[in-house]
Parts: sequence; C-alpha cells; structure tokens
Amino acid sequence: ILGPTVKICFSLILCSLHHHAKWESPKTGRRVFCEVYLIVSLSNAIFPFLLSAVKFENCQRSREVGFISSHPNFSVRPDGTVYTQQEVANLSEPVQFMVTARGLHDPHIWETTVKLALVGHLHSLPLTKNLSKKGPGDQNDPTNVIRFSRRHQRGSSANGLRRQKRDWVIPPINVPENSRGPFPHMLVRIRSDQDKDPGIRYSITGAGADQPPSGIYNIDPISGNMFVTQPLDREERASYHLRAHAVDMNGNQVENPIDLYIYVIDMNDNRPEFQNQVYNGSVAEGSKPGSSVMQVTASDSDDSTTANGMVRYRILSQTPHSPIPNMFTINSETGDIVTVAAGLDREKVSQYTLIVQATDMEGNLNFGLSNTATALISITDINDNPPEFTVRTFSGEVPENKVNVVVANLTVVDRDQPHSPNWNAVYRIVNGDPSGHFTIRTNPITNEGMLTVIKPVDFEMNRAFMLTVVVSNQAHLASGIQSSLQSTAGVTISVQDVNEPPVFPVNPKIIRFEEGVPAGTTLTVFAAQDPDHFIHQIVRYAKLSDPANWLRINRTNGQITTMALLDRESMYVRNNMYEATFLAYDNGSPQASGTGTLQIYLIDVNDNAPVLVPREAQVCERTRPNSRINITASDADTDPNVGPFVFELPSFPPSVRRNWTISRLSGDYAQLKLRISYLEAGMYEIPIIVSDSGNPPLSNRSVIRVKVCPCDHNGDCSATGAVAAAGLGTGAIIAILICIIILLSMVLLFVVWMKRREKERQAKPLLIDPEDDVRDNILKYDEEGGGEEDQDYDLSQLQQPESLDHIINKTTGVRRVDERPVIAESQYPVRPSVPHPGDIGDFINDGLRAADNDPTAPPYDSLLVFDYEGSGSTAGSVSSLNSTSSGDQDYDYLNDWGPRFKKLADLYGGGDDD
Repeated sequence: ILGPTVKICFSLILCSLHHHAKWESPKTGRRVFCEVYLIVSLSNAIFPFLLSAVKFENCQRSREVGFISSHPNFSVRPDGTVYTQQEVANLSEPVQFMVTARGLHDPHIWETTVKLALVGHLHSLPLTKNLSKKGPGDQNDPTNVIRFSRRHQRGSSANGLRRQKRDWVIPPINVPENSRGPFPHMLVRIRSDQDKDPGIRYSITGAGADQPPSGIYNIDPISGNMFVTQPLDREERASYHLRAHAVDMNGNQVENPIDLYIYVIDMNDNRPEFQNQVYNGSVAEGSKPGSSVMQVTASDSDDSTTANGMVRYRILSQTPHSPIPNMFTINSETGDIVTVAAGLDREKVSQYTLIVQATDMEGNLNFGLSNTATALISITDINDNPPEFTVRTFSGEVPENKVNVVVANLTVVDRDQPHSPNWNAVYRIVNGDPSGHFTIRTNPITNEGMLTVIKPVDFEMNRAFMLTVVVSNQAHLASGIQSSLQSTAGVTISVQDVNEPPVFPVNPKIIRFEEGVPAGTTLTVFAAQDPDHFIHQIVRYAKLSDPANWLRINRTNGQITTMALLDRESMYVRNNMYEATFLAYDNGSPQASGTGTLQIYLIDVNDNAPVLVPREAQVCERTRPNSRINITASDADTDPNVGPFVFELPSFPPSVRRNWTISRLSGDYAQLKLRISYLEAGMYEIPIIVSDSGNPPLSNRSVIRVKVCPCDHNGDCSATGAVAAAGLGTGAIIAILICIIILLSMVLLFVVWMKRREKERQAKPLLIDPEDDVRDNILKYDEEGGGEEDQDYDLSQLQQPESLDHIINKTTGVRRVDERPVIAESQYPVRPSVPHPGDIGDFINDGLRAADNDPTAPPYDSLLVFDYEGSGSTAGSVSSLNSTSSGDQDYDYLNDWGPRFKKLADLYGGGDDD
C-alpha cells in the first residue's frame, strides 16, 4: 500500500532540453521526451494519494498545460501533481508509464516517461541505463535498446556452479495515438548479446505484425530496429502483444523470444456524445428546491480512466428566464437535473428548454472537447386552481311533466390543465331540490354543467325552484389551496304550465263479479280527474280495448255496463281475469288524453257439465285381471264445481248393466270392466253418466267406444282379433263412398270422351288410306368397308363444290347431274288460311303436280358413290352379271310415271329418237 511519505526528486524545465538533447525548436512540431524518476514510500495510504508534483514550463513561461497519463492507476492533475486513484498491489518492480503534455495555444506535444520505485529499492531503478533522451536521429541510443534475456547456463568453476544474473524486466512500449509521423517511426531496437555475429536475424510475430491487423509493426532483420508504420487509434485497439525472435542464418534460435507489450497512449480525439439529442423530463409545478427532474447521459470513446474520457456537465442556457434565469442545476458528474428555486407555475410557464453541455478533460473548457443536447422540461399540473362560476346566478325554464330536458348550462372557468382530473368539473345541488327532480351532468368537452330534469315537475305543486349549486374538481385541491367563493352559484327554475291529460285515480281498477251476469248490468263507474285545477275542462270517455265486446262506457260519467254475458271460460279470460282499456280526454288545446285499465275478476259458477275421458278403449273378450278401463272426467269449471265426479251406468239399454260394471277408484277416477266372463269380439258403445260436485251438480251422458277383441297370453289384442273386432265407423264409410263416387265419375268421363272422339273421326274421314300411304324411307345399315385396296381411288371429283361461280359461268344446257339447276323456281299453290275440309285433297294433288314438274326440286339427278372393293377382292365383279333380257321387254309404261321417270323411259323405252 502506498504510504504518505513522498520525496520530490526535481523539477524539470522543458526549455533546457533543447540544449542537452540537441533538440530543434518546438515550432517543428516534434515531440520532446524526457524521464522523471519518483521514489515513494508505501504505508497506510488514503486515496487519492499524492505521489509527487512535477512542474512543467514552456519557453513562453505559460502554465496552462494539460497532462495525460498512460497508466490506468496513476493520473496527473493540471498543476502537474502525480497521484494514484486506487490501491496498487505490488511495487516490488519499478512502474513505468508515459505522461503527455500539451499547451493551450501550442500545437506541440511533449512526452516524458515516469518511473516509480519504492523507497529503499533504488537499486531497482537502472538510472544509468534507462535515463534517455530521444530524437529523430538517435536510433542507436543505448537507452532505446531492448536486449534479449540471457540464457540460464550451468558452468563449472573452482567453486562449483556459477549463478547467472537476474534477467531484465522489459518495460512496456508506449506509443501515442494519432501520431502524424513521419512513418515508419522507430520505436525500439532489439539486440542480442551475440549480435557480434553478423549472421543474427531479428523478427517479430503477433497481432499487428504477421497477424491481422498485419503490417502495423515491422523490424529491420539486421539492425533489429522496430518501427510503427502508420498512425494508431486507441479506440480501435488499445494494446499489442508481440514476440521478438533472434535466429542465425540457418534459422536456428540463438535467443529465447521476448514479449513486447505496446500500449497505445490515449489522446483526447473524441468528443462526448449524448445518447439523445433531445431529452424529455417533467416536474410538478410548485415543487420544492432539490426536486429531481431528469438525467442526461453522455459517453466519451476516449479512455475513461484518464481525463480524456471523464465527462462533466453544465447548463449553458434556460428558456424562458421566468421567474429567474437559473431555475435548474445539473450534477456535473452524474448529469442529474434538479430544481434550485421555488416558483414553478404551469399556468405561467408550461415548459422550459435547457441547453446542456458535456465536456471531457474533467470539464476543462480550455483543453476538453464539448458537445450539447437539449433538455425539455414539462411542468406538470397540480390542482392549485379551483373552478369558478362565470356568474353568481343562473336561470331557466322547464315545462311540467317533461324529463331529460336541459334547463340551464352552468359555465365555469378553471386554469388547470384542460381535460385532466384537475380541470374536470363536478357539480352538486346542495339546496332547493329535496325531491330529486334535477341533476347536473358535466359536458366533457366544454366542462359546462347541464342542469337536467330527471323527475317530472308539476306546475300545480311547484311553480318555481331555487337551487344552490357547488362546483369542484375530480381531483382534490392541492395542499394549502382553499376553495373559492365563486365555486357556489344559485339557479332559478320556472315551471311552465301545460295541458295535462286526465288521470284515472286507480289504474288499473279491479272489480269482482260472477260469470253469467246478464247484459245491461252496471259494473262500476270508471271516472278520471283533470289535474289542471286552474283551468275548467270537460272530460269525456271512450272504449279503447274490449276483446270480447262485453262492455259499454258512458261517455260523460264513465259508467261501465255489460252488453253480453260474462263467461269465465272464454278464450279472452286469463286466470279468471278479463281486462279492458278505456280512454279519457279533455277539451283543452291541445287536447290531452289518458288511458285507464279495468280488470274484472270473474267468479266461477257451475255452468259446465263434466266430459268423460277417454272416449275410446279396448278390452279382452274374456275376463282377465288386467282387462279393465280407467276412466275420469274433465270440467271447464273450477273448484268447487268440479270433482269428485260420480260415474254410473244408465238403466237403458239393459245390456249395458248386464255386461259392464263401474267401480270407484278415487274422487276423480273410476274403473270400467266386464261383468260377464266372455263377450263376443266387436265394437261397443257404452253410455256413462258423469256428474260433478257443483251446487246444483251438473250431469252429462257420455259414450265411450270399447273394442272387445281376443287377446294373447300377455293380455294384448292379437292381430287377427283386432281385425275381427274392428268395425267401420261413420267416417270410414263416408270416405269409402266418396272414393267410389270419384272412381265412377272418372270412368263416365272417359267413356264420354271416347264417344265424342269417335264421332269426330266419323265426321272427318281420312284423306289417304293408311294402306296406300307409302313414303320413301332412308334406312341406314352398318357399312362393312372395302377390300384391301379400297383406299386407292380419288373421290375428290365427286364432292359438292364450295361455290357456284363455275356453275353460273357454264354454257347454257351444260351442267353436272349432281347440281341444282340455276333457274327460276316454280310457284307452288298457296293454301287458304281457313280451308274447307273438302279442299285438302285438291290442295295436296296440286302441290304434287307442281313438285313433279319442278326441275329444281330435290332429289336431283346425282351420281351415287359406293365403296370400291379393289381389284384384289375375292368376290366376283358385278359386271360379270349379264342381263338375260332379250330386249323384247316393253318399258313404255315408264312414260306414264311422270317427269321423274322420263329419263329412265328415254333410256329403256326407246322412242322417236330410236
């Protein structure tokens, strides 16, 4: 640990170097190198710990110099003080680093090497060997020579083994970035102890030499001078690790490789860069000094362990300057912006714009590089302004009996943020409306209060209302803010009288009557009242709804009377209740009307006899335990005019009681069964008398149809038995008769139609006997095809031509026999539109003669083309068939066949030409 004891070695005046280092003027821009040795003691250090003060002065005696250290653990302050920022674990070996100095108005850069050693370890500082001066022509200076470590050899002497000296510790090579050359620039010289041998060759390997990025460093293989060939950029690569090799002419290693560590010294060549060009922050209005607002952040690509990368912040300007120019401050190291003064008021200034500057070199404006960003600070709203009514009194009018009507719009002003909880108004009626006739809704756009009627008001009860209204915000007022007196206002509401409709005092009105009330009976007086007490009006009545048309109302006094019997069992009665609606209207202007409902509860009387259920059943022809019929009854009346029912068989006809019997099961059910052991299968109609329990009781004689049939062992009617027992009812007989009548009618119609058709055929005989009707028919048969050579002939000459030009241009009288003659067509007779049946034969004969004499009518004389069987066919030729006619046959009869056979008659019949 570094201790507090410090020994200052010396102060160095740079101008003296011009003489001792044989250096040129600083105006050339070349760098001057020197070395400073510090001896320190280590014990109980407190960081940052001061090591030494090294004073630098230039020839102009200006003390504005900036320093940059190449070691991460040691720094140099602007006054030249060297100090450490953190604990240094081991200083058993000398620590060497480079310090770069640059004047404010001087473009030249000076560098010096600082070596640190512990007190009492002065032997570790090889002062005579490492003290160096460096110039452009001093490449052979022994202070820039790095020698290879000597090999550990075993040798014999008189005293035994000889101990070798400890190897040199190779210090790192520091190269500043962005050097302007000239290049290549010599860094060090590598020497071997055996360099007297002219065959030694030097080389370097590693990233930057023979590995990417290759070519940055090279070495003279003979002299061992190591060069850098181009400017370096610490932001791209901060250090290089190379290895130096020495071999003989045969490639044999003569020295162990040594490690060379090259550190790129950072220069302040990068400005701080803000993460954003515009930062947005906010702070509530009325905030106390010291309230956090926002943080801005800038980064510097330079070495953050040196002043080159240490960024400091400051505020350059504030807009606007209200209430004071410096409402905010910024932490120079962290970039946190906080308030420094009270008085933030959003209603006066809603946003501040700050220009923030970030500067490296720990904020040194003379040497550091700067950049700026904009910070926009929004002042957020708090509810520090209560809403206030624009006037102290509002007024409005409302018609009576109207709801959802806006009576008045209450206007307020609020200077807080619009459309926020601090601005949104909430209205309350605190006095003047005990019955809750009114409410106030807030218009979300204008923030006005809409006083609305939600419960009808009555002019006859209240002609005016005096309301007290209070307005507040959705959000509570900020601490310390009191409500304004202008947050309370009065509202005067006048009620307008309108013609109100008559009102039935009891609506609906319920009355009770027994059903069966005769027509003309007065039921009640259903009168209405006119609520307009200050206006005398006449009320009239009318019937609006009477589904069964049972009632009548007196149009002047509202008396209700019956027009028909009231029947509880009517389809218009629901749950014993009959309902009718009546209308009451006045003679006001405009006329107003009201409706009232009269409900009549009908009390049941025993006016409906019971009906037997079921109406059909079946039993087995032989008495069985399960061969019984359960019967009951239905009654349209209600209690007590329904069950229990009484079931009994009539005494006539006697066979009913002889064959059947009824036993009671319960109040509403009984059982019908055979009295005898066997009854012939068939359909039986059994009368049964059913009586209810009304007072007096009503009876009904009902008939149940019972089918008696043979049963199987399960007691069910068998199929054969069911058919035998089935009888035709009246409906079935009627259906059969209808079917028979329809069938007979169809047969009769068919016979009449056939006779009429026969008469028509007799009146119009056939023109041509069917036996004489001979028509030419073309019968198509399958074609068998030709022989082996049936494809050797050309049929192109036998085809129908595509145009008639060659026919028209032919000589008259010369044409092909398969062509239609080009002459005027013959005129055929025209049939009258309404011909007489006797003229049909004449018309057909005339048309036949015209067609026979028409040379243009088809069929034309044409050449028929048949398939050619070929010469190789095995069948005999048709030409081999010779005519056996002796020529004596007479063909003159062909002349009698008409023009169509004229050609044939000329060929065979002979004639005058012969």
